[in-house]
Amino acid sequence: MTSATYSTEITMEPTMSAPTPEVVPGESLRIGAGRTRRFVGREHGAGVSYFYVDNEPGEGPGLHWHPYPETWVVIEGTARITIGDHTFEAGEGDTATVPTGVWHGFKNAGTGRLRVLCIHASDVIVQTWADQD
Repeated sequence: MTSATYSTEITMEPTMSAPTPEVVPGESLRIGAGRTRRFVGREHGAGVSYFYVDNEPGEGPGLHWHPYPETWVVIEGTARITIGDHTFEAGEGDTATVPTGVWHGFKNAGTGRLRVLCIHASDVIVQTWADQD
């Protein structure tokens, strides 16, 4: 067995001083009267953003794309996911990732609630919708 040699040098030193941690109440992230929440990382010093989606059967976002990858974690229920010309189902505990610049969307394909964490690899959320009505 050989050991790997890395040429990257870490010059940062860890510290114990930090700004006061922020807990963002879920209610403050709620979009309108629905159950979905939106977290924009830049507003909270984070390098990622997310949607916490909580949908009834048949609900979900239509086709859209982002200039960065997005990763979904199904927390509860069954999602019918479309990524480009592929459609498949994902259930509780499953993870799927869509690459940068690919049309995608999902719907609740089950009979109960669908809860999905949609992680955006960006500190802001940028979306272009296929249906721009």
